Amino acid sequence: MSTLTLYHNPRCSKSREALALLESRGIQVIEHRYLSYPLSREQLEGLARRLGDDADRILRREEPEWKALSIEEPTRTQIIDAMAEHPRLMQRPIADDGEYAVIGRPPQAVLQLI
Repeated sequence: MSTLTLYHNPRCSKSREALALLESRGIQVIEHRYLSYPLSREQLEGLARRLGDDADRILRREEPEWKALSIEEPTRTQIIDAMAEHPRLMQRPIADDGEYAVIGRPPQAVLQLI
C-alpha cells in the first residue's frame, strides 16, 4: 500500500474529492493542511521541483493577496516568497509521493501517482 501526502484544504470541494478518491483506493494519505501549517520556502521549492520545476503552476493568481502584490511577470523567487508569506496562494489539492507531485484539478489527476 502506498502513502501520499495531500496538501489539503478541507473547505475546498476539489480537495475533499481528491482525498476521498485516494482513500477509496486504499491509499494511506497524510493530510497536510497547508493553511494551518504553511510550507516553508524550502518545502515550496521542493514541491515545485516535484511538479515539474514550475513554481507558477502552484500559484493561485486570482486570490486577493496575489492581486495586492501587483506583480505583472513574477520570477520564481517572487512566487515562492509570496506563497510562503500567504499560504492561500498555493494551488490545491496537491498529491505528493516524495518523488513526483500532481495538482488535483480535476481531482482524478491525483490518481496518476498510484
